[in-house]
Amino acid sequence: MTTICELPTVHVPATPRLLSGQFGRLLFTVFGSSLSMYLLTSVVPLYLAAGGSGGIGAGLSTGAMMLSAVGVELLVPRMLARWGHQVVLGLGLVLLGAPSLVLLATASLPLVLAVCVVRGAGLAILVVGAVALIAEVTPAHRRGEAFGVYGVVVGLPAAIGLPLGVYLTTVIGFDALFVLAAAASLAGLLALRGMPKRSTAEEQHVKVLGGLRGTGLLMPTFVFAAVTVAAGISVTFLPLAVAEDKHSLVATALLLQSVTAPAARWLAGRFGDRVGPARLLAPALVLAAVGAGALVLIGSAVAIVVGSTLFGIGFGAAQNLTLSLMYNRVPKSRYGQVSALWNLAYDGGWGIGAIVFGAIVAGTGYSVAFGLTALVVAVAILPAVQSLRNRT
Repeated sequence: MTTICELPTVHVPATPRLLSGQFGRLLFTVFGSSLSMYLLTSVVPLYLAAGGSGGIGAGLSTGAMMLSAVGVELLVPRMLARWGHQVVLGLGLVLLGAPSLVLLATASLPLVLAVCVVRGAGLAILVVGAVALIAEVTPAHRRGEAFGVYGVVVGLPAAIGLPLGVYLTTVIGFDALFVLAAAASLAGLLALRGMPKRSTAEEQHVKVLGGLRGTGLLMPTFVFAAVTVAAGISVTFLPLAVAEDKHSLVATALLLQSVTAPAARWLAGRFGDRVGPARLLAPALVLAAVGAGALVLIGSAVAIVVGSTLFGIGFGAAQNLTLSLMYNRVPKSRYGQVSALWNLAYDGGWGIGAIVFGAIVAGTGYSVAFGLTALVVAVAILPAVQSLRNRT
């Protein structure tokens, strides 16, 4: 009698897909909300200028939005723990998109600033909430790759929206653009169904500004804030500094800045892993300072295009390098603090820079004000070089 032995069946676990349905819907939401933000980033200052509010109003509009975001970012983790992802992200989409429709009725500075404050709150909710949700909807061992994909999806609306918004003001007008910006954000509500309602992670309470001495976090935080000051200024005031009949030139410059920044961010991360981010930070700041300084020659088309391109490269590289430095210098228990500090530097520098620049340009003119902006970035080179000598 012959006995037939059957070999046991070996089940090879399938590799989880990165682009799941939930992750895909989240990326759709992120793309639309980011496009809503960037379509109006340079357009609202133009709208205020057309209504007679001038450079000060333009600076206040960007500053109000970004400083509102800074304040609300600190509240989002608690909101997520209390109400869940679907409700909080839905609230963010509404706050970012719906107020754009108010601009159809008025160009009054107080009302426009109120719109910017509300949209800033929506932006903060979406930035913090989306990143937190990635941990819920992607495989743990592919989370780094997921954040890379997320970074590309966030970067594309900047490359598209900044120049497109300025261009469309001359094609479809302000009113149609405000409706488009609202629709881009509100469309994300359709993608929230099926998202996790609650986080599986325990709520963490991080003292963002506590215990910074000796951590090595202060230098990259300061350096990144200096660069974001210039970033907020360039997208807010470049359309105002150039003659109205040259808005296509501004659109080209903003496009180049928006395209080179994410590309430089990726390359800086790739090479920074090999040689250390500290070695690349000072050269990135030099490029950013030279690019910002080129705008002193605001009457030159070549200076505007080349300057915006160089600044985009330096700004994008600095985003990656400063964040990498901060994570390299702390234990895992302080990763939440790093994220909060970096985002505060981003939004705070962007907003404060726009407000201060608007006040300065009224008394000095654009060339001198852009020169002072470049000086702020240049000063940040010194601590970056000193830090390289002390520690990597």
